[in-house]
Amino acid sequence: MNKAEQSSRFGFRDKWKGMDQMKQLVKLCIVDDIRSVVDMFKNKIPWGQYGIEVVGSAMNGEEGLEVIARTKPDIILTDIRMPKMDGLEMTRRIVEMLPHSKIVILSAYTDFEYARKAIQYGALDYVKKPFSIDDIIKVVVKAKEAWEQDKQDRLHVVELEKKMKESLPALRQEYMSLLVHHQTDESDIAQWWGFLDLPPLPAPYAVMVIQIDQFMDKYGSLVVKELELARFSLQNIVEETMSAYTPSIVFRETLNRYVCILHVQSHEHLIQLADACCENIANYTKFTISIGIGQEASQVRELPRSYQQALSALSYHFYTGGNGAFLSSTHTQAGSAAWVYTADSENEFLFSFRSGNREKTIAWLTAIFDEMQNQDVLPEPSDVEHLFHGLSLKMLRVLLEKLPREHLAEFEAKVKEARGGSRASLLEYRQWLIELCDIGCRLVDKEHASESQKIIYRSIEYIKSNLEKDLTLEHCARQANLSWGYYSNLFKKVSGTTFQQFVTQAKIEKAKTMLIDDYQVQEIAQELGYEHRRYFSEVFKKQTGLTPTEFKEISLGRSAKTE
Repeated sequence: MNKAEQSSRFGFRDKWKGMDQMKQLVKLCIVDDIRSVVDMFKNKIPWGQYGIEVVGSAMNGEEGLEVIARTKPDIILTDIRMPKMDGLEMTRRIVEMLPHSKIVILSAYTDFEYARKAIQYGALDYVKKPFSIDDIIKVVVKAKEAWEQDKQDRLHVVELEKKMKESLPALRQEYMSLLVHHQTDESDIAQWWGFLDLPPLPAPYAVMVIQIDQFMDKYGSLVVKELELARFSLQNIVEETMSAYTPSIVFRETLNRYVCILHVQSHEHLIQLADACCENIANYTKFTISIGIGQEASQVRELPRSYQQALSALSYHFYTGGNGAFLSSTHTQAGSAAWVYTADSENEFLFSFRSGNREKTIAWLTAIFDEMQNQDVLPEPSDVEHLFHGLSLKMLRVLLEKLPREHLAEFEAKVKEARGGSRASLLEYRQWLIELCDIGCRLVDKEHASESQKIIYRSIEYIKSNLEKDLTLEHCARQANLSWGYYSNLFKKVSGTTFQQFVTQAKIEKAKTMLIDDYQVQEIAQELGYEHRRYFSEVFKKQTGLTPTEFKEISLGRSAKTE
């Protein structure tokens, strides 16, 4: 069976024929004052074979114009000379009414000047009389192809315009980012401003850098859709707040940072506006924001300077933790942070740390941080960060002189937390350094302890790591390779409490942590090796004065329920 027979058998020809019929036909209108000519064009030519359909006809210009207005044809085939309105005038009106239609003129040799003028008015082509059917088919098909090409070109332009419109936000953001990072000639501004459809923004200007506080710590776990919605809300609130005060443009710079270029009225006005943004964001979202404000720029090419000043001002939220605004001209300070403490003072701290004296090291840190926060002149945050990073490395060097490297994994991990990026605030640095002191002094104390004490310290670590087991005195004594009597006395001497009291208290402390983390009481009891929830609850209440549920509800700030 050949392909033609297969196509016929399986209906493929009918299918493709149906698809051809579904294709939209190009509409043709015929206007001529000779009826036989109109009838011949309508009935003698199988227009459907060429993808064309006749949607109307008329015998004079006025009637033709009415039919054309009603049917809106794509191609008009018309005589140049007709009663009431000639083809020339009709062509002029058709071009005004249907600028994308294609007009073909029928003219005698003597009407050549008319035909040429019709082409000047917008007609596509003309056919000289006498003409044949093939001549008409040829010129109308040519008009059809021209109309289809124009249509394709128009669709392409529409698509380009659509894509351009869709890409405008990204283009605006890219352009505004260039303005604050690179000096730009004023002559380029007007052209780009109009092309990107940016709102008018009169000089003088200032740059605000707006950053979401503790963004990754608090909101990094959100799914992309929720995160994008939150960021959109934030930008919308900032834009609405700005619009009530002054002309401005807000754009995203990074995941948690926005930049605003705005018209300046006064420095007081800038602070008022920034405070309003902070207040509205805190009231209407889960975020708080920090704002750094650059100094006034009299022209666009000065925006990068104002932007850098805004970044510097933003860094001073290191001292406050965020949710506020800093103005560059009054808060940024130059110079080193060396005055924070002297070399002699640092050596005093390291001596106390070397001896494992936690009390003195914490007292030294507390005094340093309290003094820093009470200063009128604040050093550059980056200087303070470098100083504290350096101090942590000196603490590590002290420990390396006293202890084997393998014993310092916890301390080194804590030191590395600050590597590769700055901490959010001075308060976080304070907590970080205190934790380093805690870990380091504990390590030194353990090294100073006697061998028997080290045995108990190792046993304590074993107990804390195996709270789910049946931790009897005999079991733990065997783990330490000691008799249970000697182990019991040694444990009390080193830890200051009996073995059983220590195990019970360790389980209670672990239970508290799990309760705060919202574990169920039954889960905690099983995790800590209690066979029955009720027995665990009785032990917990005896130790704390509260049932597990009461402790959990109080800790989580909820109303207590009956156990």
